[in-house]
Amino acid sequence: MDILNQLEWRYATKRFDRDKKLNEQQLDRLIDAVNLAPSSYGIQPFELFIVEDAKIREELKVAANGQPQVEEASHVFVFAVNKALSEKHIEAYIERTARQRGVTVESLSAFRTTMVSSVMAKAPEVRFQWAARQAYIALGVLLATAATENIDACPMEGFKNAEFDKILNLEKKGLASVVMATVGFRSEADKYASLVKVRKSKSELITRI
Repeated sequence: MDILNQLEWRYATKRFDRDKKLNEQQLDRLIDAVNLAPSSYGIQPFELFIVEDAKIREELKVAANGQPQVEEASHVFVFAVNKALSEKHIEAYIERTARQRGVTVESLSAFRTTMVSSVMAKAPEVRFQWAARQAYIALGVLLATAATENIDACPMEGFKNAEFDKILNLEKKGLASVVMATVGFRSEADKYASLVKVRKSKSELITRI
């Protein structure tokens, strides 16, 4: 399968066929893709919430200004980041690295020091925005993977974050929503499916130095 053909095929799906659902294998592949997405230092300062419950999605739809994708899609993927990324998150990552790579925590001390000095030197708001950018990288991987699987998706920022956080109980976990994607299969009634993609020409987009 040619990735460029699939990226040409995909679009930000506005209307989904509510009768078509992802099977568990398809869902697992998307989850694996998000988990394998790169992030700065590999720390993954975000969590992914996959919403299937119809009642909760009705509430989310209201908080998303009534956009129908939230209710019609097979699944809603909400990316949330740590509101106050701290040294304890770095420590947890160092311990996970040691465990999964079969090395000692002590052998990672220089790496830990580098991470702490880099990440913790940022102001809290800058740290939050840095964490959010890592979630966006994972979002991009999710969208590309969905396209290769002939699964439709729509990345979305147009929602009331504070209301999402309340509905999903993110505040209690020290998390805040930053972006989401609705995932499923396009409706035949979606007029946007047949529109030509509008993109810059390569000469407008690229500067080779």
